[in-house]
Amino acid sequence: MFDIQNIRKDFPILNRSVNGKPLVYFDNGATAQKPQAVIDALVQYYTNQNSNIHRGVHTLSREITIAYEEARQTIATHINAAQPSELIFTRGTTESINLVAYCFGKLAISEGDEILITEMEHHSNIIPWQMLCEEKKAVLKYIPINAAGELVLENLETLVTGKTKLVAFTHISNTLGTINPVKAMISRIRAVSDAAVLIDGAQAVPHLKPDVQDLGCDFYVFSGHKLFGPTGVGILYARHYWLDQFPPYQTGGGTIKTVSLNKTEFADAPLKFEAGTPHIEGGIGLAAAINYVNSIGFDAIRQHEDALLNYATEKLLEIEGVRIYGTSAHKTSVLSFNVEGLHPFDVGSILDKYGVAIRSGHHCTQPICQFYNIPGTIRASFAFYNTFEEIDILIDSLKKAIRLLS
Repeated sequence: MFDIQNIRKDFPILNRSVNGKPLVYFDNGATAQKPQAVIDALVQYYTNQNSNIHRGVHTLSREITIAYEEARQTIATHINAAQPSELIFTRGTTESINLVAYCFGKLAISEGDEILITEMEHHSNIIPWQMLCEEKKAVLKYIPINAAGELVLENLETLVTGKTKLVAFTHISNTLGTINPVKAMISRIRAVSDAAVLIDGAQAVPHLKPDVQDLGCDFYVFSGHKLFGPTGVGILYARHYWLDQFPPYQTGGGTIKTVSLNKTEFADAPLKFEAGTPHIEGGIGLAAAINYVNSIGFDAIRQHEDALLNYATEKLLEIEGVRIYGTSAHKTSVLSFNVEGLHPFDVGSILDKYGVAIRSGHHCTQPICQFYNIPGTIRASFAFYNTFEEIDILIDSLKKAIRLLS
């Protein structure tokens, strides 16, 4: 049974006040709050297990190596990877994409080749491909979006050509909330091309449970901190077909089998891509977060978040001058909007005075803002621990902000 009050008790920060008001946290798209189970996992590591992993013969090192690799297994099972060695621990979605861009670029991109992405991507899924195409003299192409904030996919098979080596797109837009039909897109791409496919799942994993084998993607990337886990840790899922061919992204301790003064033999994946001491407690904390959300269940999470989204959308549209960006019927709990005549930063600053945490700006998606000809938006992003009463506070505070700024 989904018990919102008991769930909220699991998140200590929700008890605090901001500017003398109860915290209403609607900035989950930027980072999610952490349940006590994750906090406890981090405290347990530093209190009783702190040691370095791999090749240690003493008890602490052996214990934490086992715990770290069990965390990898937990995450692999969660996304249905074929085997845990297909998971690389990174610092987050951004590093995961950069790793693929670096390695794939060295392996598979030549002058005149094409990479296809979309106009709704986060900057982290645009800039690495721009730089790679500039370096290799390759061509970067874009799938356009429409006024509803949906991908225009009618010409997908035309955009994918014999020169297309990789297609990269977001599972859920961090600004628009649009849930892209990624499985159908991959099926259509596969019908006309053998291009590799990368999915940015950073905004998807808090709301749904991806099945990478069912999707058929080559790469799936996400960050721990958006999935109620620690900051500074992320995941790159990659099929072994690619990991076996990729050169190391970084080199150093942990990536090798043997080193001589003349030659280095590198380890197999995943160690080949995990140079240096990793974010050990981050991996363990992310596994704790995954166990926590699975104990609630993604069906229950989705049902509650959809109800929050529908309620907030209805209330927002009752306010004169509000425009919502991203009106697809297939979206998750993200509301990006503006109030006519008001700058989003001004509105966000006033909302903070009432204890309401939202995000104002371009959300690292400037091409979306350019499409709508706006400087940015006010973004309220909901998680399963949010309530209808909090939405009422947002709406009341927004009305006060409008009166103050008008």
